[in-house]
Amino acid sequence: MFVPFLVLRNALRHKLRTILTLVGIVVAIVAFGLLRTIVDAWYLGAEATSATRLVTRNSISLVFPLPINYAQKIRQVSGVTGVAAANWFGGVYITESNFFPQLAIDPGPYLDMYPEYRLPDAERKAFLLDRQGAVVGRKLADRFGWKIGDRIPLRGTIYPGTWTFTLRGIYDGADSKVDETQFFFQWAYLNERIKQIYPRRADSVGVYIVEINEPGRAAEISERIDATFKNSLAETLTETEKAFQLGFVAMTETILVAVQAVSFVIIVIIMAVMANTMAMTARERYSEYATLKAIGFSSGFVALLIFTESLGIALVGGIIGIALTFPVAGAFGAALSTLFPIFAISRETILMQVGCALVVGVVAALIPAWRAAHVRIVDGLRAVA
Repeated sequence: MFVPFLVLRNALRHKLRTILTLVGIVVAIVAFGLLRTIVDAWYLGAEATSATRLVTRNSISLVFPLPINYAQKIRQVSGVTGVAAANWFGGVYITESNFFPQLAIDPGPYLDMYPEYRLPDAERKAFLLDRQGAVVGRKLADRFGWKIGDRIPLRGTIYPGTWTFTLRGIYDGADSKVDETQFFFQWAYLNERIKQIYPRRADSVGVYIVEINEPGRAAEISERIDATFKNSLAETLTETEKAFQLGFVAMTETILVAVQAVSFVIIVIIMAVMANTMAMTARERYSEYATLKAIGFSSGFVALLIFTESLGIALVGGIIGIALTFPVAGAFGAALSTLFPIFAISRETILMQVGCALVVGVVAALIPAWRAAHVRIVDGLRAVA
């Protein structure tokens, strides 16, 4: 009981210094947690993918489409159990700031491949029967206040004109990693309109989602699919869904590396600040440490006092920082929901925050504790005279 009481009294001697140090640690831990969550959110699309799904696209670029008749040939490849067309739409709802993913899909096969999209049977049936029907995620519906039966107009950019859809279903994610901000409608409706307006662009899709029976054969099946269309006018590139998503992440990889570097630089800076605080504290108390050693306390006990005080301040600041990370991340995620549809603090991030607080506390106390433990009794007591 003596040590904790002594440590608490020591920490509160200079209240302003301790408070400012705590504030610095809190800000650093919050910033670290927020930056790590941004990195996690960036990779979340890849982490939420399935090992049983492949993506087949044009080998040149996503900009170039694939013929619709490729679907039947892909189905004939050994190991393929399902194929669904998907096409990026890129429409605008009211204003450009209302961005959300919009995909024209082959509804039956596509929804079968994504069981993580929980859609009531009645709503699924209504969507399949309505050529102009649409299905949206729960977060997207809540964002705009959409209800089943609402008419939703989108102004096309890639496909000009006003496209009006009837909301037939609202899906919920099977877990927190499922994106609930997407908008799906029937590819057949898109193709039907394109035939009337741009006949040359009809009967083509952006990508094919391919379901396979054995994840371990993904590379083999991908090669078989691409070999089927080798030397054709539209050669293909097939890769796992995760690799496809990571391709988008790779475009901004330099930014992500910079964000991760900054997150650790923040911790190093606060570590230096904390070390300076503990050094000042130890220097002011050399006479006290010398007195403790003179009356029989060991050098280890003196070092323990400094380590305990440093760890205590760091952990208190870390706990407060972790607690504040949640509301700060919530506000940040809400403000940038279009860029980060899923913005949640992971358990790994919290553990890293705790680890950073511990490291700061330990490292900051190393040199002051060593100096205090090795202070000579004569030199320490001379400061009293």
